[in-house]
Amino acid sequence: MREVRAEFITAKVAEMCISANYDLGTDMMDAFRHALNTEVSETGKDVLEALIENAVIAKTERVPMCQDTGVVVVFVEVGQDCRIVGGDLYDAINEGVRRGYKEGYLRNSIVDNPIFGRKNTDDNTPAVIYAELVPGDQVKIRLTAKGGGSENMSRLQMLKPADGLDGVKQFILETVRLAGPNACPPLVVGVGIGGSFDKCAYLAKKSLFRPIGVRSTDPQAAALEEELIREINKLGIGPQGMGGRTTALDVKIELFPCHIASLPVAVNLNCHASRHQEVVI
Repeated sequence: MREVRAEFITAKVAEMCISANYDLGTDMMDAFRHALNTEVSETGKDVLEALIENAVIAKTERVPMCQDTGVVVVFVEVGQDCRIVGGDLYDAINEGVRRGYKEGYLRNSIVDNPIFGRKNTDDNTPAVIYAELVPGDQVKIRLTAKGGGSENMSRLQMLKPADGLDGVKQFILETVRLAGPNACPPLVVGVGIGGSFDKCAYLAKKSLFRPIGVRSTDPQAAALEEELIREINKLGIGPQGMGGRTTALDVKIELFPCHIASLPVAVNLNCHASRHQEVVI
């Protein structure tokens, strides 16, 4: 049985919180540059150039790429032949968030109660943590700092099976259209289809960790991803809602079996500050 110390997890999470906010992924930077070559709107091009410059400044000067440094969402896979020692897994992750947000001078955005009082916790904890037991002896941590603007424009709908594929496509397009500039496009659109009320939202969030341009392993879902990218970019919302072709950089779909009477669909929008980190311990 392999042992992993809780303090090591804490240190890694702290590093990930800072890097997620300072270092935009190369896949996103490549997507920005590609969009700059295909965008027809001059204003849209100006916005894309500003986003590229902003990302470069954040990386080189070690400052957050956006003032909203997000709620930390962690997907952690713990190998069944691995044991966490020296502390609790959840406590270790939250201590990492606490340290990372202090050491990185990141904004604390979490309130202790969603409706009564809404007092800031002053350390950006607690994180939203999903833990899963998997084969092996490693710990895989995937972390995102999810901004409130795009999160607020995300939606979930319990469609009827009779709504079918057309209903799913209409709901996704309607979600992006209603979000307009409020989700800070260009977007990465995460979609969860199937499962249950909660599972489809989980799938939508988890899908956002897939790199830009990496299609679903399901051929039909992959084709739908491509179709939706084209249709979303026909909406004309454009970078930062200023008009143009570049409303979405990518669409990612995850599927899961569901009840015969159900067709749950969740759309989790991610703004241009796609802050994701991954580490295997």
